[in-house]
Amino acid sequence: MNKAEFITAAGFAISLLFHVIQTEVCPPSCNCKPLEETKGLQIDCSSRKLKEVPALPINTKRLYLQNNSLTTVSPGAFDSLLSLEEIKIFDNPWNCDCHILYLKLWMEDISESSLANIRCATPASVRMKPLNQLTGNELGICKRLLPIKSLEFFWRDLILIAAAIFTLILLGWALRSSKKLVCRIELKNLHAQAVLAATVRRY
Repeated sequence: MNKAEFITAAGFAISLLFHVIQTEVCPPSCNCKPLEETKGLQIDCSSRKLKEVPALPINTKRLYLQNNSLTTVSPGAFDSLLSLEEIKIFDNPWNCDCHILYLKLWMEDISESSLANIRCATPASVRMKPLNQLTGNELGICKRLLPIKSLEFFWRDLILIAAAIFTLILLGWALRSSKKLVCRIELKNLHAQAVLAATVRRY
């Protein structure tokens, strides 16, 4: 096993271990209750003065995060909760700038009724306004539209595409040159054969 294969295997093993841990471990600041009828978990993190969303088990069915000190949600924080059926996330001092956009879009897909109960605390211009009523102008302009990693992938892909196009151009040029060379060789052979035939005729 070479170094690259070892790193890949180690990364896979770590991600698998994290997956198992995340599936089984209840956040220390929350109460977890198994739901026998759905084979999932009810995670109650309400009224815990939380300032950020804790790592959540992927089999979370019901999630209660109301009455905390949450101001935003990190992009991707809820993406693994594919079996989520209910969420309560109101009564938090939400800061409704462009960083709240992930929560807004995610809630629109999961539960629009719960989104209507989420109200902004800051900035002052949108205080107490429901998150689902905010427009793009009110959310503000994000200075960086793409994460750094996304930009790195973009430039890498762009370089690979440019290299592929350059290679195709070189192959086309080489093929064209080879055809011309073959034609010249054939013409020389025909000329040599004609000279040889003329010489034979003389004798």
